[in-house]
Amino acid sequence: MLKNSISLLISLFLASTLSAQDDMFFEKGGNLGGYGELHYNYVKPENGETTKTLDFHRFVLFYGYNWTEKWSFKAEVEIEHNFVADDHGELELEQAYINYKHADWLNIQVGVILPSVGLLNEFHEPPLFLSVERPDYHKNIIPTTWFGNGLAITGNYKAFDYKLTIMEGLNGNKFSESSGIRSGRQKGFKSNAENLLYNARVDYYGVSGLKTGISFTYNKAFHEIDEIPFTLVEFHSTYYKDNVYAVFEYGNISYSNYEIEKSYGFYADLGYNVGGLLGINGELIPFVRFTDYNPSAVTKSGGDAEIKYHNSKWMIGTAFKPIPEVVFKIDYSSQKTELGDAKVDYFNIGAGYMF
Repeated sequence: MLKNSISLLISLFLASTLSAQDDMFFEKGGNLGGYGELHYNYVKPENGETTKTLDFHRFVLFYGYNWTEKWSFKAEVEIEHNFVADDHGELELEQAYINYKHADWLNIQVGVILPSVGLLNEFHEPPLFLSVERPDYHKNIIPTTWFGNGLAITGNYKAFDYKLTIMEGLNGNKFSESSGIRSGRQKGFKSNAENLLYNARVDYYGVSGLKTGISFTYNKAFHEIDEIPFTLVEFHSTYYKDNVYAVFEYGNISYSNYEIEKSYGFYADLGYNVGGLLGINGELIPFVRFTDYNPSAVTKSGGDAEIKYHNSKWMIGTAFKPIPEVVFKIDYSSQKTELGDAKVDYFNIGAGYMF
């Protein structure tokens, strides 16, 4: 009995000592981060007026605060297009949530959160993608940046990473043939919570340099006449190793009780870092991209409605990163719409950063 008591006292002493050591390494306080990007855009329609614009597209500040090792707060505020006035520019609270970290395999977020859909909705800093503008896929199929009020559970175990999200649904009154579900985002403003949205994502990291995953999203979007149930299933994969940069994403949206029955889109990037070959400090990545998307791929009425917004685009470009957090980009692309065979050429120059 005495021996067991001594063992118990020693165990309690060691546990308290290790806990005290952990507290010594933890520092209560806040941290600041952010990103931004400047764009020059030259747009030349085949039958239309050429436009040239300079725009500081996004200025974003991130703030986090750690109360304890387990409890923290994270927030992100964004200004788009320099200022907000008279329907110009946007000021948005894209993230603002309490985070509880129980362990690597279990974190809980409550507040303004981002569903895990595609590669860029959660992580969209300019150095993380090659083109000047975000891929068209992340506007016309996945409505990046997509945020709202809700709860998420995240974690990782061995070679797997996951996230489950329950949040405000979408406004089906604002769905459209030209942009699918994009305008239906409520963005957390007194959002209708009649029908919640459910999102689940799993990624696999078991192969060196490779990330691959899938997500599933379901919601009965509210509508003044009848609810619009939809499902969004998307697949994404990246390979970054031995100077090779490869990206592929595909998404499909299926609707019920709506004129549009299906939206789809995909794009693929292939680039190679030639910085080392040229003796350049940093990464110099020429790349090519092909994009194809159609927000109204299948409709009840059929005919021209199914090709009116079907677009394909080829792009070539180069991204230069003198350091991982700073990027300078240039790209040229040619986009064609199936109906009428209309063509638009784009030339973009950009600079971006994150910290």
